[in-house]
Amino acid sequence: MFSYLQKIGKALMVPVAVLPAAAILMGIGYWIDPAGWGANSQLAGFLIKAGASIIDSMGILFAVGVAYGMSKDKNGAAALAGLVGFLVVTTLLNPGTVAMLKGIDASEVPAAFGKINNGNQFVGILVGVITSALYNRFKDVELHKALSFFSGRRLVPIVTAATMIVVSFALMIVWPILFNGLVAFGTSFIGLGSMGAALYGFLNRLLIPVGLHHALNSVFWFDVAGINDLGNFWASNGTRGVTGMYMAGFFPIMMFGLVGAAAAFVKTAKPENKNKIKSIMLAAGFATFFTGVTEPMEFAFMFVAPGLYLVHAILTGISLFIASSMHWIAGFGFSAGLVDLVLSSRMPLANMPYMLVVQGLVFAAIYYFSFVFIIEKFDLKTPGREEATEEEAEERKVSSHSEKAGLILAYIGGRDNIVNVDNCATRLRLEVKDNSLVDDAGIKRVASGVLKPGKTSVQIIVGPTVEFVADELKKLV
Repeated sequence: MFSYLQKIGKALMVPVAVLPAAAILMGIGYWIDPAGWGANSQLAGFLIKAGASIIDSMGILFAVGVAYGMSKDKNGAAALAGLVGFLVVTTLLNPGTVAMLKGIDASEVPAAFGKINNGNQFVGILVGVITSALYNRFKDVELHKALSFFSGRRLVPIVTAATMIVVSFALMIVWPILFNGLVAFGTSFIGLGSMGAALYGFLNRLLIPVGLHHALNSVFWFDVAGINDLGNFWASNGTRGVTGMYMAGFFPIMMFGLVGAAAAFVKTAKPENKNKIKSIMLAAGFATFFTGVTEPMEFAFMFVAPGLYLVHAILTGISLFIASSMHWIAGFGFSAGLVDLVLSSRMPLANMPYMLVVQGLVFAAIYYFSFVFIIEKFDLKTPGREEATEEEAEERKVSSHSEKAGLILAYIGGRDNIVNVDNCATRLRLEVKDNSLVDDAGIKRVASGVLKPGKTSVQIIVGPTVEFVADELKKLV
């Protein structure tokens, strides 16, 4: 079950990777015309509408992306089947269709069915998951010669359409109950105000090690429980100073706090390791500051110093609490880095985003001094404080993606131990025959960290270049 949830979390990154395009288009559009929202500039209006076309169709993107991402062979036929499934469900559960099928007036249709449209990510994820299972089951089925044209992948959209009819009728009963429950969950956090934002930020970081933070994010960022913080911010549909409260507090942490942590690791590193740690932390710190990709930094200490990582999670919650309480708001389409801060700063719902920079500078100091104190007080074996052999120092200096892939292949037990190679935004996700053959210490010489969520599952934290390493590893396998 856990492994399956991991696959869903990874597949969600396929549609989420599209969001930066919407953020860039809308961010530039609002930067050109922050007052008229495109009314005063044809160019701005063009860009804003282009970005909105992505934001407003996130449900269908999730259906297609998840179906593709969870298919075993990553074939476009899975994405097509996901589209077919989504169209069937959204058509049958359209309020007008529901009224006709139930023989009731349109005004009597539960409000939940009004959310069954291109923008509902929950329905998109559900359709994507079911479609991927159907694809993996039927893609190799061979029919009788008379029907051979519809064999294999051509059969999947047909089976998907038939299955979604059954799913749609089940959702007619289940969806209003489920939707109301999700709304109640989201509303309970809304009612907590800034404290709800703090709890979310804390839990968000705690789920990073197991890769399930995406599921939590979908509740607050997208239209799953009625919050839709990310969608509403970029669509300028909300309250200034409030909409974006589940995103804003991440900027001080990702752009500044973790950079302060990087400086602390350099400060506390042993003299013989300082140069090596400087180069590693410089790269990881730049990634988190500029793009908001934090995993290379976080995996550098979350397992060697879990207590320190708990402090990081607590500070993240505090940051979201402060930003929300002070109504300092900015948003992101990918993550809370410099690019998204600049692009979102002229959005209509952005509110004093420059104060997030001020807050970030304070958090950089807090992270630096608190991390230095805790590391030295408890003698934590954070990066640079362990004894590094000459072999480790040499192997860290990999010069290419192919060289890194070759080393990883050796450390995970060779070709014979690999069942499947996949990746998400920053991690290699491997299925192996026996993870006891995996050399954790060796992997940590060429990657930021390693995680074993199951007996046959291995995740290796590579960073933003993971796709290139995965491609090279697949060639070797």
